Amino acid sequence: MDEQRPQLAVGLEGVYINNSKICLIDGQKGTLLYRGYDAAELAEHSSHEETCFLLLNERLPIEKELKAFNKKLASERKLPKHVLQEMKSFSKQMNPMEALRTTVSSLGVNQADARKLSIEEQKEIGVSLIAKFPSIVASHHRIRQGEKPVKPSTELSNAGNFLFMLNGKKPDAFSEKALDTDLILHAEHELNASTFALRVAVSTFADLVSAITSGIATLKGPLHGGAAEMAMQMLKEIKNKEHARKYVLESLAKKERIMGFGHRVYKTMDPRAVVLKKLSRELGEKRHESKWFEVSEEIEKTLLEQKNLYPNVDFYAASVYHYLGITTELYTPIFAASRSAGWVAHALEQYADNRLIRPLLLYNGPKDLKYVPIEERK
Repeated sequence: MDEQRPQLAVGLEGVYINNSKICLIDGQKGTLLYRGYDAAELAEHSSHEETCFLLLNERLPIEKELKAFNKKLASERKLPKHVLQEMKSFSKQMNPMEALRTTVSSLGVNQADARKLSIEEQKEIGVSLIAKFPSIVASHHRIRQGEKPVKPSTELSNAGNFLFMLNGKKPDAFSEKALDTDLILHAEHELNASTFALRVAVSTFADLVSAITSGIATLKGPLHGGAAEMAMQMLKEIKNKEHARKYVLESLAKKERIMGFGHRVYKTMDPRAVVLKKLSRELGEKRHESKWFEVSEEIEKTLLEQKNLYPNVDFYAASVYHYLGITTELYTPIFAASRSAGWVAHALEQYADNRLIRPLLLYNGPKDLKYVPIEERK
């Protein structure tokens, strides 16, 4: 009688690996909660800084705490000289995600053993990383373009400072708020691939910088972090609303995937996409360039009609970034800069109640093979 084979969960789909107080996704209802708060409500009323505080501290701050936290983040934006020198040595062909991964890793020089640090000490390191991510992305972009990096502002918000460091001028209030909204919506999303990779690293008691680096490396994969960039490339290929439906129908006939649609968890419209769709419309109107929103909306209508597929966060993020004047190669690094807050929150949770993550693989290869000396092999 054959022995009973274990039940496989390929891709770990539907498997819970632990408890968490950080994020709740209801894929059937299309809701997303950060520490119990609706992410869409936070995007409307909160700020990226306040959302970071919430994720790291399990509660919203009082006024004086938020001021102190904002001041701390602003004071940590400046990059060490060795980091800027390192970025100047990078090849112009180096992808911005490769540069981010390499630069963040270099911040981990002489990191203390994670087992010797308290949660509060780990949190301090995490806040410094969250503050430095936008500085790294903006500085590398300018260096790559042959321009001098801009020193970070200590007066602007996280979103405003990033746009300032990227363009060398203070952004308008609407652009600053638009990016702030996007950063909130990308800040956390439960046990996605990069967060899982990070928690596996933390479970070995790797230092926080190493664990964050593993998250960046995982986000770099096109099945996780590259969809917004590919969605914008698709919009540019379609060019106008009149061609959108034909493009989608022809792509479906060839069984090609439409980037920015469908989600492993959500069975209805991604709640983040609802907010970003509205933001894309508003930005298009303000820029007097609504065609990218109109093309996006026509694609959405066609896919809902043909395949009952809804857009995810990446789809409307693409046109939002475009309207903000951000080049496509920076879409995924901005995603990483936002998600750094969620990564740190998960790292702290894993450090606080750790067990080495060590799942199994079900072997289905040959057995009982006998070694044959090389001279006898055919």
